[in-house]
Amino acid sequence: MLFLDTKIILDLVSNRPPYTTFAQKIFSRSQRLKIELYVSALTIPNINYILTKVSDKKLAKQILLKIKPLINILPLNDKIIQLALASDFDDFEDAIQYYTALEHNITTLITRDLKDFKKAKISVMTAEQYLGIGGNELKS
Repeated sequence: MLFLDTKIILDLVSNRPPYTTFAQKIFSRSQRLKIELYVSALTIPNINYILTKVSDKKLAKQILLKIKPLINILPLNDKIIQLALASDFDDFEDAIQYYTALEHNITTLITRDLKDFKKAKISVMTAEQYLGIGGNELKS
């Protein structure tokens, strides 16, 4: 099981070289090795908002419809919000991502912002680091 930060999904759908390639490889590996991918419910509206700023609403919706079957969306609840608010994370959205993963017993979070997760009690790595693990996918 892998929890994907919003930026990883954005990398996949918005052609951000070289990050797009890394995101594509994570999705490819997950399908090949049957690794389940998870995101916070917050990720979907965030992605939609960002996509509609650079394209039209119809295209944003089409992109989300293509991505949805590839990911599992975890609920955002009062406990996660409370934990995020009480945390010492500098970025509230990162805190929500982290506590969503923690609340659902996901032990690996993939992000581009390692500095924002310095005090994490789960494994946090970049897509590049994860892809460099080679053969240890069962840890995730």
